[in-house]
Amino acid sequence: MDVRLRSAVEAVAEAGYLATAVQRGIAAAGERVLKEDRSPVTVADLAAQAIITARLERDHPSIPLMAEEDARPFGGPGGRQIQEEVLALVEDRLPGITSQELEGLLGRGGHPGGASGTFWVLDPIDGTKGFLRGDQFAIALALIVDGRVELGVVGCPNLPARPGDSRSERGAIFVAARGEGAEQVTSDGRPWAPISVDDVTDPAAGAFCESVESAHSSHGATARVATFLGITAPPYRVDGQTKYAIVARGEASLYLRLPTRPGYREKIWDHAAGSLLVTEAGGKVSHVDGGELDFGSGRTLPNGTGIVVSNGRLHGAVLLAVRRVLAET
Repeated sequence: MDVRLRSAVEAVAEAGYLATAVQRGIAAAGERVLKEDRSPVTVADLAAQAIITARLERDHPSIPLMAEEDARPFGGPGGRQIQEEVLALVEDRLPGITSQELEGLLGRGGHPGGASGTFWVLDPIDGTKGFLRGDQFAIALALIVDGRVELGVVGCPNLPARPGDSRSERGAIFVAARGEGAEQVTSDGRPWAPISVDDVTDPAAGAFCESVESAHSSHGATARVATFLGITAPPYRVDGQTKYAIVARGEASLYLRLPTRPGYREKIWDHAAGSLLVTEAGGKVSHVDGGELDFGSGRTLPNGTGIVVSNGRLHGAVLLAVRRVLAET
């Protein structure tokens, strides 16, 4: 295994343990909170990012990081308490860390991206609402080299390890390296098995997944696409890049993220790791117009037409259906 990929898997595994501990604490306290309130999910976001940043800096100090979070919450309402809670979470893994060092770690995720050079891309808690519900969320880390995703790791701490078996142990990490296929490993990083997309060729026999939140993807448009394709199975709604993992290991044939407002630009940390995972598992990822996702244009994707993820065999039919539906809206 590439040493950078090994570091990424170990970092995501560490952050996964920390995040699930916070999630269990929320459930035990019976809290109902929103990210906008600078809630415990903010603490989990920042702590997970600090843990991953520290690991990557130790192992690969010359590679910069682009990350979703930064230290700004420490300066907002309740910032002192948030900082203390984050420090308490990370000190077991980063003994003796000071508040100044913590802010330093969180300040290192501001890389602007671009078409040249090598950098990590991190979303420490992808799927905020799922995290708060005690449901699915993902920790997504990718390595981009000269505008292309070369390594991708998607940690899904609450996903059943065995597809379709809700009684199996929870937690899986999905790993992909360009040109080397995709694999599922256990939540502590031990080898599991190669994964691949399903072999469905008839769209009507497929299953699709989408975001739980209608603000993230148009549920109405997706339903019309499903009707056009003859899909009768209900949508598999989960949060974060867990959807990419579900397609990559063959539990669903499609993942549609259709625009909810004109001009919206996707953040690259929401798609970098997952897109490589699906393509290395044999699937296909594109914009609605069929164009590839461009990870070399900064912190967002330049195309705002939506994203279609499939097992590859259905991609052409799905693009046709999506374009027809969007043209009617």
